[in-house]
Amino acid sequence: MTEPALELDRIEVRYGPVTVVRELSLRVERGEIVGLIGPNGAGKSTTLHAVMGVLPVAAGEIRVAGVSVGGRSPESIARAGVALVPEGRRIFGDFTVEENLRLGLAGRRSANGGHPLAVAYELFPMLREFRRRPAGALSGGQQQQLAIGRALVADPDLLLLDEPSLGLAPTAVDGVFAALDAIRGRGVTIVLVEQRAQRTVALADRTHVLVGGLLRMTLGPQDADDTDKIIAAYLAS
Repeated sequence: MTEPALELDRIEVRYGPVTVVRELSLRVERGEIVGLIGPNGAGKSTTLHAVMGVLPVAAGEIRVAGVSVGGRSPESIARAGVALVPEGRRIFGDFTVEENLRLGLAGRRSANGGHPLAVAYELFPMLREFRRRPAGALSGGQQQQLAIGRALVADPDLLLLDEPSLGLAPTAVDGVFAALDAIRGRGVTIVLVEQRAQRTVALADRTHVLVGGLLRMTLGPQDADDTDKIIAAYLAS
């Protein structure tokens, strides 16, 4: 049986004495998009950082493709096929678009043939057009495309995205969600932390609602238009 792309087994994550994620268990199959939504401070970004090895896990276990990654460095986890697109994009504005993309090659596991930046240019043609332009001159939506493209050139099996639509205009948000669907079509597994609850529920195979570090509810695409159900999940105590 093929191991899932990601398993969280009753993990607990703390900031000092404060427990932010509590006994969280979930499973992400290969090729799925799984959403994480919930109010601010619910533990969504913390969960991604724990998967990436940025934060230690106080209890429980994280497995990537069936292999425990507990105690491993972010660089080691990246080379195991995991890439993170952080909140706020964190591109280098003084670097060109192409230079930013090439930074993603640091986590690439193999040459894999072809042009190393091809996947980013195919998914986001604008990046090829503006490849010599300083990244700081791009619009917010274009910078988000660059951040996602930079993660993809590492050739990940599992892509973690933290609030990719934050601060974007509606048309740019549409572009981000369309890109995520296209990335899923390429066989990349996605864990998506998002503030746009209904759009996430509609896109994802499954969406988990976190409140106070606890998993309160799991929603499917059929729940996307059930605003009352989503609000009730957010207000759970």
